[in-house]
Amino acid sequence: MAKNLVIVESPAKAKTIEKFLGKDYKVASSFGHIADLPSRELGVDVENDFAPQYVVDKEKKALVKKLKDLASKAETIWLASDEDREGEAISWHLAETLGLDRDRTRRIVFNSITKSAIQKAIENPRAIDYNLVNAQQARRILDRLVGYELSPVLWKKIKPGLSAGRVQSVAVRLIVEREREIEAFTPESSFRVAAEFRAAGGAVFTARLSGTFDTLEQARSFLEALKPAAFQVESLDKKPASKTPAAPFTTSTLQQEASRKLYFNVSRTMQVAQRLYEAGLITYMRTDSVNLSGEAIEAAKKAIVDNYGERYSKVRQFSSKSKGAQEAHEAIRPTDMGLQHPNLERDQARLYELIWKRTLASQMSDAQLERTLATISNDQNQERFTAQGEVIRFDGFLKVYLEGRDEEDSEEQEGMLPALSEGERLEANSITATQRFTRPPYRYTEASLVKKLEELGIGRPSTYAPTISTIQNRGYVEKGTVEGTPREYAQLVLEGGTVTAKKLTETIGSDKGKLVPTDIGMIVNDFLVSHFANILDYHFTAKVEKDFDDIAAGEEDWKSVLKEFYSGFHPKVERVEEHAERASGERILGTDPKTGRQVAVRLGRFGPMVQIGTAEEEEKPQFASLLPDQSISTISFEDAMDLFKLPRHLGTFQGEEVEANVGRYGPYIRYGKKFVSLEKEESVFDVKLERALELIRAKEKAEAPIATYEGKEVTKGKGRFGPFIKWDGTFINVGRKYNFDQLSQEDIAELIEDKKKKEAEKLVREWPEEKIRIEKGRWGRHQIIRGKARVDLAREVDPMEVSLEQAKELLDKKKPKKGVK
Repeated sequence: MAKNLVIVESPAKAKTIEKFLGKDYKVASSFGHIADLPSRELGVDVENDFAPQYVVDKEKKALVKKLKDLASKAETIWLASDEDREGEAISWHLAETLGLDRDRTRRIVFNSITKSAIQKAIENPRAIDYNLVNAQQARRILDRLVGYELSPVLWKKIKPGLSAGRVQSVAVRLIVEREREIEAFTPESSFRVAAEFRAAGGAVFTARLSGTFDTLEQARSFLEALKPAAFQVESLDKKPASKTPAAPFTTSTLQQEASRKLYFNVSRTMQVAQRLYEAGLITYMRTDSVNLSGEAIEAAKKAIVDNYGERYSKVRQFSSKSKGAQEAHEAIRPTDMGLQHPNLERDQARLYELIWKRTLASQMSDAQLERTLATISNDQNQERFTAQGEVIRFDGFLKVYLEGRDEEDSEEQEGMLPALSEGERLEANSITATQRFTRPPYRYTEASLVKKLEELGIGRPSTYAPTISTIQNRGYVEKGTVEGTPREYAQLVLEGGTVTAKKLTETIGSDKGKLVPTDIGMIVNDFLVSHFANILDYHFTAKVEKDFDDIAAGEEDWKSVLKEFYSGFHPKVERVEEHAERASGERILGTDPKTGRQVAVRLGRFGPMVQIGTAEEEEKPQFASLLPDQSISTISFEDAMDLFKLPRHLGTFQGEEVEANVGRYGPYIRYGKKFVSLEKEESVFDVKLERALELIRAKEKAEAPIATYEGKEVTKGKGRFGPFIKWDGTFINVGRKYNFDQLSQEDIAELIEDKKKKEAEKLVREWPEEKIRIEKGRWGRHQIIRGKARVDLAREVDPMEVSLEQAKELLDKKKPKKGVK
């Protein structure tokens, strides 16, 4: 047995560290926390100084036994979890749960998994930092109190199954308030004028009028007046300027830039960064520090000088703006600046390159520019056109990297201007007056929401990704899918002495990929803001984060912080639960012309719905569910009444009824037991029988057998995950290497045999008589499967040691999930 036992959080991390330590070291993984608050009860004794009740999950008991056994045989135990508060709490739980002897236990931390960092950590062990542990405990307990006390109020006052959280509810509030700003926004139009000029040398450039016109008539009058105009360069203003590189990445800036440049969502960015960290390629990825170590600065300087020359190097030391910067003590950077292109899978390679370039650029020279402002006058009026240009005199850091922009930060990019001189005559090729509308605020993307939360001081690096995932998983927020709607705008063009009017179209209101609050999200938010204003107050939430920072710094007692919070919070919960009225977001739309009964839209048991009549009336109310793209806050009376026309009976075909309706995945046609989706642009209220039959025939043709294999029919189709073939009840994805429109018998045989082989490789063991099997899942986890029921095995459990009785017991505790193949 090795003399030293090193315990880390993840198997991937353990594997990397094991390469750096000799035979005297055994590296084991705790698979994250081994103890936590119980999942089905509060687990906090509020009467006894908020004492937490930590329990070991059933799935972790075998692991704890294994770690205890390893620890008992080792001379020294090294607790090597991450160096943030969460990591400190994991080490503390290990020490307490495993009953480790303090004299034989060492705590080590490192912000990169490299040989030098590990060795340096072992040379400099420390004790567990109980200030960090208490900061993590305070956060965990306070969030548990908020969730456990607020959620039942929501169940009682709105709808069962809802939840609330200290940070997640504030994030939802930001998104709801932005949506309300957009709904209340009234666009105002004006006409902006731009001219295309030709210089004496023949070069063409664009200049803009500084002012705008309110009406089409004013714009036309201005262009008419310029028909005989002569133009000249009135003045040229040239100024030197410089651009400075951005600081190295923090967690939030990495999430924002990966969204802009790689189109990664926040969770994906963190998952890929985690893999890079565990492989020893980057420093710790949960940090709000922009600091670089002296070693990193020297390594970056060497890489810059070797690749670009001394002129491009400029040593910089950045400092964090956040007082509470407390996670790792260095920015996210490569561990080896000399390694630009490690051999990695695509996502990891792209994120690594982004981190490498950002780090290198931060230590490079400023870009030197020359900015030119040309003012252009005419002999018909006093109005001035201006043109701006930018010339790069020395590219500096721009040779490597330029930070991306969010939509709300975007400005018209400056281009280059031709050589101009004061007094030079210019020819106007064309002058255009274009109608433009003021724009509502932009909806948040995941990355811009992280930016806003960070600006407000809400949350910390480790909380951004789970918060955004939670509010989507809870159904309070969803990613928009609306492509936008067309809007006409006017344009006048003066060209060749004639003013021509045009009608053009632009698309507005697209929310594709943006965070949009759902009806339930809006109703929950309004209820919480109304009754728990302080919990959802941005400044209050930021103050709580500062309290956690003060606890971590040893400047505040964690129990006092919880006591102060709970003394105001708990009585408020009791009052609201007792006296607050139920909330449904009801909005009265009008009166049904046929019956004279009230028409209202509200949240019902199965989601947003329209209701004709009230519960107090003798005649029962009528109900209709809203369509996926409709909202309680915006649906009109006419659209609401149209919902009662569904399903629409279109006629019959070959003795079967044909109808149009809307389901979970949008509008569809039903013909007997067959269903076919309508195209995106088609309305369920307008589709005719002829079009329905066209879609039905097309689907029947598409689903006709294309071959047989082993005596069973093969069909093909296109689903949510792309093209597939179906054989013997099995769906098989068809990759890009195949011509889906012309699959050969050989292609079909290859696809089916590959699928059979993969299914066989997944099977670990089975009990055919019980129809139970154990398979290895996509991400390496083993699953016990019976029909549609699946149960994940804990990673440390050997699937070959699971008995039939244990498998049955686990399955019986698990309800089958709908739709699992």
